[in-house]
Amino acid sequence: MNESALSLEGLTIVALTGALVICCVLFHYEAFTVLHKTLGRLQVHVRRRRILLLMFSLLALHVGEIWLFGLGYDLILSHHGASEIRGAQDQGLLESVYFSAVVYTTLGLGDLAPVGPLRFMAGTESLTGFLLITWSASFTFLEMQRFWKNT
Repeated sequence: MNESALSLEGLTIVALTGALVICCVLFHYEAFTVLHKTLGRLQVHVRRRRILLLMFSLLALHVGEIWLFGLGYDLILSHHGASEIRGAQDQGLLESVYFSAVVYTTLGLGDLAPVGPLRFMAGTESLTGFLLITWSASFTFLEMQRFWKNT
């Protein structure tokens, strides 16, 4: 086995990534539960508020998840030496959040690149972001379908 595959940093990143994925999925689920109930209670004549609440809630939800991963990157970068984000002007929190946003949305601008075991976290965040964004799209479709039925 490759020595770097068994490193403490690698194991830490795998564990942290797993915890972040679990947090994001649970956060998403709970937010959808609350949002579904809230939207169901709004009167039909408040169409605009209902749609705006849905969209702004989803934006806040995804931004929160991006920040969670950004905090994870910042934690790893400030405590471990084998990983870095190549191309970053500094290794600060906002740079980590920017990197997280690029990865989460699968935008992949290419201006920043993870190096070392941090690549595992970036790849997993990309998959997680893709799944959560499509989950939000499905939720939006179902809520809009329910909304159109009631109007």
